[in-house]
Amino acid sequence: MARAFLFVLDSFGIGGAADAERYGDAGSNTFGHIARACAEGRADREGLRKGPLFVPNMLSLGLGHAAKTAAGSSIDIGSKVQLASAFHGAAQEISSGKDTPSGHWEIAALPVRFDWGYFPDTVPAFPADLTEAIIREGEVPGILGNCHAPGTEIIERFGEEHIRTGKPICYTSVDSVLQIAAHEVHFGLERLYEFCKVVRRLVDPLNIGRVIARPFIGETAASFERTHNRRDYSVPPPEPTLLDRLTARGSRVIAVGKIGDIFAHRGISEVRKAAGNMAMFDKALGAMDDAGDGDLVFANFVDFDTEFGHRRDVAGYAAALEAFDRRLPEALARLRHGDLLILTADHGNDPTWHGTDHTRERIPVIGTGPGFGGDIGLRTTFADIGETVAEHLGLARGRHGTSFYAAIGGHA
Repeated sequence: MARAFLFVLDSFGIGGAADAERYGDAGSNTFGHIARACAEGRADREGLRKGPLFVPNMLSLGLGHAAKTAAGSSIDIGSKVQLASAFHGAAQEISSGKDTPSGHWEIAALPVRFDWGYFPDTVPAFPADLTEAIIREGEVPGILGNCHAPGTEIIERFGEEHIRTGKPICYTSVDSVLQIAAHEVHFGLERLYEFCKVVRRLVDPLNIGRVIARPFIGETAASFERTHNRRDYSVPPPEPTLLDRLTARGSRVIAVGKIGDIFAHRGISEVRKAAGNMAMFDKALGAMDDAGDGDLVFANFVDFDTEFGHRRDVAGYAAALEAFDRRLPEALARLRHGDLLILTADHGNDPTWHGTDHTRERIPVIGTGPGFGGDIGLRTTFADIGETVAEHLGLARGRHGTSFYAAIGGHA
């Protein structure tokens, strides 16, 4: 009986990326800076949390050791006694971006070795011919925004005008993305999805990684609120990923959260979604219960990134980590002989950093399972994670990455 569970704490980087300076992120460290802020009382919030960061269960899996491997310095946040069956290490990204698809595809053993297309930080941000095509083929009276902007801020700026005029709010960031915000009622949720499909087709020649539907509700700038009906329209991976390899041989891949969207629903057997990290954790536990021999449960916990990283909310991020950690024993209790659980991330999003975008960081690779344990050191690519899962589940070796299965006590 061999099953695998991959849990991605979206944006939970641990610093130390060798090429961080190239991205303007030298010194960024999501985990390290959150821990420091907590220790210094800068992440205290009445009714939410207080004091040093408390994540004993992830520490027992080797999170502290992974952080030292990544950035070279220890993070003092309490006991570091590691479970005998735990393993730890860190990984450096070789994909060219610091975005969600690049990180997840590389985790699934397919690094992104090409350059995504990006929109310039100008106003307007989009080429005139693209804007004209969006308006014409999307059958809208025009667009609002057409710039780089944080999602919540641009809805506050243009939301009321959007309701009055029916013009969708189109914006971008340093990532390869075109995001579209529209009101769930006044514009219509299904209409937004259909509009995004049109835009997806139009940006394909520009090699834009994702078109993202960002629905919101409310009637005034003071009451606007994004909903959890987000949908990502991604470019399909250019080669088979770990997910494709598994489903091709008849295994199930149960995608929890936005995993299905990230892979353009390729190599996915079933999608389970929910609103919020804790509801997503419930879905992940249910998927663990349902997984059979040879199956993979691949879960993404997006709130770390969207709700706290991008919003530079240190206290909120810390509280979310602590809430996740409190529930981790529920997942550990479900592990049986032949199971492998890996916790990791797809990039960083240091809430103490300048701006509102992702940060180029190394990621933790920590986990456990009956009979496993050890130090896997610093991996030169996220793809080593996917190849380790592949070997555990009995797949032939892929083209990218090197399995660390033997290093943690696994035997194919």
